[in-house]
Amino acid sequence: MPGDASPISSFAFSGWTTTWPTSLLAIIWLIWLASWVGASFWSGQTRKHVTVIKTSRYHALIVLGGILFTPWTSRILGETPFWNPGETGVYVLTVVTLAGIAFTWWARIHLGRFWSNAITHKEGHKVIDTGPYGLVRHPIYTGLILGMIATGIAVGTVSAVLGAILISLGMAWKAKMEEVFLAQELGPDYVAYRQRVPMIIPFLPPG
Repeated sequence: MPGDASPISSFAFSGWTTTWPTSLLAIIWLIWLASWVGASFWSGQTRKHVTVIKTSRYHALIVLGGILFTPWTSRILGETPFWNPGETGVYVLTVVTLAGIAFTWWARIHLGRFWSNAITHKEGHKVIDTGPYGLVRHPIYTGLILGMIATGIAVGTVSAVLGAILISLGMAWKAKMEEVFLAQELGPDYVAYRQRVPMIIPFLPPG
């Protein structure tokens, strides 16, 4: 019966996804996710990768953060925002989120077929140190962390902010694992790259 779907749809589209202007953030992230999944088919042949067991810890952080980040968690917990940035504040944070997402796509396109969602060594892999990779070694993580934190602040619930923090920590953990792997695989070229370009935050000393 048509009426049976109403409770499901009202739950699926609830919380900050239905309140303007935070619903704009939900639309932005859904578009980014769909485009990112679609672009995942544009990737080169993998020569070697880090095992799932080794990466499970940072995956757990990102998944847990993602669950907390969703509006459904806030709905289940009966949360209300602990602060309200105001409509202007949300629009400003939306621009910051878009800047972060744009940075991820710049990095993704610049990296080309060397990109992978996992920690891998692609065929013909080499150090890329131009474009966004001349600013930070992990620009995709930089953009995502910026966007997630800006969204969490705009939404203003404890679960959204905590989710954004956990996702950010998971990405930072993944970046460190990636550093070790790439230093082993790419050798002195990657070590030299690490010594001259910051890891995630631009303009900081390399380390």
